Amino acid sequence: MNRFITKYKRELVVGAATIAMGAIFTIMNPAFLTWRNILTILQQMVLNGILAVGMMFTIITGGIDLSIGCTFAITGISVAYCCVNLSMNPFLAIVIGLVIGLVLGAFNGFLVTHMKLQPFIATLGTMSLYRGIAYVVTGGRPVTGVPDSYRNIFNGRMAFDIRYYIIVMIVVFILAYVIMAKTRTGAYLYAVGGNEEAAKLSGVNVVKTKYIAYIICGVCSAVAGMVMLASLGSAEPTAGTGYETNAIAAAAIGGTRMAGGKGTALGTFIGALMLAVLKVGMVVINVDSFWQYIFTGIIIIVASYFEFVQGDIAMFMSRKKQKKA
Repeated sequence: MNRFITKYKRELVVGAATIAMGAIFTIMNPAFLTWRNILTILQQMVLNGILAVGMMFTIITGGIDLSIGCTFAITGISVAYCCVNLSMNPFLAIVIGLVIGLVLGAFNGFLVTHMKLQPFIATLGTMSLYRGIAYVVTGGRPVTGVPDSYRNIFNGRMAFDIRYYIIVMIVVFILAYVIMAKTRTGAYLYAVGGNEEAAKLSGVNVVKTKYIAYIICGVCSAVAGMVMLASLGSAEPTAGTGYETNAIAAAAIGGTRMAGGKGTALGTFIGALMLAVLKVGMVVINVDSFWQYIFTGIIIIVASYFEFVQGDIAMFMSRKKQKKA
């Protein structure tokens, strides 16, 4: 138990803060705790949660991906085109969507690893590039008329009125947890983000590891884009604009260190959940949604400061032990 608390201290703190936030909203309006509203919270966190998982992988390696919203848009447009214009089997269209996300993520990885560009600059460039492609392909117009055969794959309902895309999000988080906590790839991702030179000397293939991070991020963006397509029934070239900000926020709030080397799928899940609770809670208590941006900013600052102080305390304790030795 002590080991679990030590390992997931940040996640437990953020989780407790999320529960406290939910309790405050419930006191202010008991309707917040109804099953319908809980489903609304889960639905609100789906897109950001999936995108935040991908962002977490890149940040852990010491990078970042600002192009996730544009990958999101291109995937939605491509899958919509396949279903509407080509009358393609929906499942084949989904496979194509995943491949597109993989390719776009791999291109980001190529720029970072082989072209030696800083991740921020590389993905800032591809953010503009991918968005431009989305506009050129569509002529700035939405692709509409997505058939129900595709929409029901993600948008259908199961027991307790739970939509399939909520299950998709949960599966994404479980897979992320398994990769990060149970595989050698996860250990390599942490090693590269913690100390790239030391990882190289230890025999870690840094280039391959970074490629994996950006590919996973691209695939997660594609999944989120396809979920959005199913929800709306149309794809727009403007889709996903600004989504990278919330994804970074969810990862950072959940304990992913922006310098790399630290972060968990559980923490990212809780971070995305906190943002969803905040958004839905403010609607329930009739507070202007614009205030959400202010409170989100405050939460990010407080979470970052907590990470900074925690790092200083850990460094102090380490030096103290060394002096005693």
